[in-house]
Amino acid sequence: MKGNEKLLATLNSLLADELTAINQYMVHSEMCDDWGYEKLHKHFEKRAIDEMKHAEKLIGRILFLEGIPIVTNLKKIMIGATVEKQLANDHIAEEDAIKAYNDAIILAGEVKDYATRDLLQQILNEEDVHIDGIEELQTQIEQMTLSIFLTTQVKE
Repeated sequence: MKGNEKLLATLNSLLADELTAINQYMVHSEMCDDWGYEKLHKHFEKRAIDEMKHAEKLIGRILFLEGIPIVTNLKKIMIGATVEKQLANDHIAEEDAIKAYNDAIILAGEVKDYATRDLLQQILNEEDVHIDGIEELQTQIEQMTLSIFLTTQVKE
């Protein structure tokens, strides 16, 4: 089934966002592992895997719509030198993703591709969970102070 060209371009842009997020979360995960923050390492690693699943869904939909998935484009990767900066950068990326998914959902509805709209809505719901998780960690840092928070993130 041949998809709408504008929607295919949007899906490829979302794919670039997801591929960028995978890289950013993986680097943050490995940095936290290197610093001994095992729980944060696992948190970021899980997020990277979630983003991989999003990329896989987008690739599948692009192919179904007879488009070509573009996997060579990445957006700017924002690596944080500290845990606080990592979370701030990830929050920005998730906010941008939420806006992009909302815009794409509107476009899919306008071109009457409701199956794509439903897929994008599912991914958007997962992005909402991601930003909520980041905000939970940021609130914990704010309430506990960074030093105390980090003591809760080491291996048990």
